[in-house]
Amino acid sequence: MPSGSSMNIMMEAFPDRAFDVGIAEQHAVTFSAGLATQGLIPFCNIYSSFMQRAYDQVVHDVCIQNLPVNFCLDRGGLAGADGPTHHGAYDIAYFRCLPNMIVSAPMNETELRNLMFTAQLPRTESAFSIRYPRGQGVMPNWKLPMEEIKIGTGRCVQEGEDVAILTFGHVGNYAVKAGESLAKRGIYPAHYDMRFAKPLDEELLHTLFKKFNKIITVEDGSIQGGFGSAVLEFMSDHGYVAEVKRLGIPDKIIEHGEQIELQKECGFDPEGIEQEVLHILQLATS
Repeated sequence: MPSGSSMNIMMEAFPDRAFDVGIAEQHAVTFSAGLATQGLIPFCNIYSSFMQRAYDQVVHDVCIQNLPVNFCLDRGGLAGADGPTHHGAYDIAYFRCLPNMIVSAPMNETELRNLMFTAQLPRTESAFSIRYPRGQGVMPNWKLPMEEIKIGTGRCVQEGEDVAILTFGHVGNYAVKAGESLAKRGIYPAHYDMRFAKPLDEELLHTLFKKFNKIITVEDGSIQGGFGSAVLEFMSDHGYVAEVKRLGIPDKIIEHGEQIELQKECGFDPEGIEQEVLHILQLATS
């Protein structure tokens, strides 16, 4: 149930499988729940900020009934010039607290395809949220064979030392750029694309907290209750002690502007991540 021009494409390709519900987010969610009760696995596509309007339906019609509805959240993160009404700042936090909800975000197009492939595999329970940003992709060759991703698993992007950067979603690409710049200084942070904010990859986190005492989390979402908060909760619950710095959207309303400008303002653009690595390693000059 997508919206806009993509709806026309879907209707032409799958006339018996795509439904245009108009600007009616609450109905889209409850309609999806109804389809799930009949053995289907629907994909419900809504902007992150507009999913807020259907939150009650997500809770009562999907999660309480533990139904396998897939939520595809476009505009996850700072949406740019559309302004504060369209920034998808809160979905990580507001979905992470719900029982029977999987919360995921891909770093690139291949990961997005693999998450969607995983989400359509047969299951009888658990809603599955996949958030992705507005804008262009990062992979020229993205049409690779689709693979199942084990739910709740992250992946190592770059081995490193002294500090680990844990990213959630497309901002992992910024961490890659920051790592390339830091390597020119002889600094090699580890980088892990966590992919899931719920369930967390606890096996991986146990390994990281035993190896690193300096950790940076990065997300294009509210740091209040978001992915970084989930990592802090894990650390507290398991008795680990580490210096953890969270980068993300701060606790204020972000106005309109180009995405990279707003991300820079919030401190999680490539330069912001690089500077935080230097700061946590006490190598920053200012």
